Amino acid sequence: MPAVSAGYRTAWLSSIQEAGQAEWDRLAQETPTPFLHWQWLHLLERSRSVSLQAGWRPRHLAVYKSGRLVGAAPLYIKDQSSEGEFVFDHPWVQLADKLNVPYFPKIVGMSPFTPIGAYSFLLDPGQDRREVTALMQEEIDRLCLDSGIGGSHYNFVVPGWEREMQEQGFIPWIHPGFVWTNPGYAGFDDFLARLKSSRRKTIKRERSSLAKQGIRIEIRCGQDIQEQHLRWMYSFYARTNLRYFPWSCKYLTEDFFSGLARDCTSHLVLMIAYARDQRDPVGMSMLVRKGKQLFGRYWGGQTEIPFLHFNLCYYQPIEWAVQQGIERFDPGMGGEHKLYRGFELVPNYSLHKMYSPQMQEIMAMSLREFNTFQNQRILELNRELPLKRASRENY
Repeated sequence: MPAVSAGYRTAWLSSIQEAGQAEWDRLAQETPTPFLHWQWLHLLERSRSVSLQAGWRPRHLAVYKSGRLVGAAPLYIKDQSSEGEFVFDHPWVQLADKLNVPYFPKIVGMSPFTPIGAYSFLLDPGQDRREVTALMQEEIDRLCLDSGIGGSHYNFVVPGWEREMQEQGFIPWIHPGFVWTNPGYAGFDDFLARLKSSRRKTIKRERSSLAKQGIRIEIRCGQDIQEQHLRWMYSFYARTNLRYFPWSCKYLTEDFFSGLARDCTSHLVLMIAYARDQRDPVGMSMLVRKGKQLFGRYWGGQTEIPFLHFNLCYYQPIEWAVQQGIERFDPGMGGEHKLYRGFELVPNYSLHKMYSPQMQEIMAMSLREFNTFQNQRILELNRELPLKRASRENY
C-alpha cells in the first residue's frame, strides 16, 4: 500500500447532508452517471428510501486537505440483509455461518438500489489518486476492524475501477449486464440494418403493434417533467413490484419519486404511453441521462398490452438515443431476451474484501474460477447475437 502523506483529515458522516452539496458535486462531476451526485443520494435519504429502518445506515467517508474536500465515498452499514444490492451473496452468508466468522454487519459502497456500473471513490483530480485511495481504504479497514464489521463490499463499480482496487486487496466478482452502443447511427433504421432479417422483421412488428392498438408514446425530459408524471411513475413502479411478489424489489418510497420532480429532473427522461382518448397513461418507463450515456431504471404498465414493455424500455429509448447522439445505453438488469433486441452482454463488477483470512482465501479461489466461466459465457453468447455477418467483426 502506498505511503500516506501528512495533511489529510478524515471524517465519518451519518448523512449526506453533513457534506456540502457544491463540494461533493465538484468531486462527482466527472463520474459517468448522476447516481453519486449529492442531490440523488440526499433524496434517497430524505425520502426514507435509505434509512436504518430500511436496512441502509449511511456512513459516508469524507477526506479533507487544508479544509477542502478532496475525497468522498458514499457508504452504508448493512446489519442483517443484502436486500437492494442486486449482488446475490446468499452462498457467502451461509459459508460464513458454517465457518463461524462474521459476514454481517458489512459496509457497502454503491448507489443504493442501482445495479449499474456507477460506483467508485470520488476524488479531487488535483490530488494523488493512489495516495488518497489508499488513505480512504485504510480508514475504511480501520473502522471495520474496530467495529467488528465482516467485510467491505463495493457493488456495480465504474468500469476499470476493479483493477485499481485489487491493489487494495479486493476480489472482483463478475455480474453480466447489457449495453447498447451507438457507432454513429443516423436513425433507427441504421440500427436495424445491422441485424439479421428475421430480427428486423420481429422488431418492426413489435414496434408497429402499439399504433395498431391505438397507443402513442410521449417523451418528456428535464423541465417538461411535472410532479404528476413522477406520481404516475411511482404507481407503475409499485404495480410492477406487486406483480412479481415475492421476487419484487420495491425499495423506493413515493416521496422519492415526488422529490425527483423537485430536485433531479435535469437528468430524467420519461417514456409515457397513452391509449386513445385516455387522460392517464397505460404505461411508463423512467430513464436517467448524463452526457452521452443513458440508463434504464424503472417501468410499469398494463400487462394485457402486448409489446408495451419492449417499446417503452428498449425500442423507443434506442430511437431517442440515436436522435440525441447518445453513445451508450444500459437498459438495466434483466433477461437474455435483450440479446435479441440490440443489446450485448458486458461484465459488471462487485468488489469484496473479507476481514476473515479464511473467508477471503476461499472467496478469492472460488471467484477466480467463476469469473473465468462468466467471461467465457459472455463471449459465447455475444457470438450468437443476431447480427449480419459484416457486423460481427468486433465479436
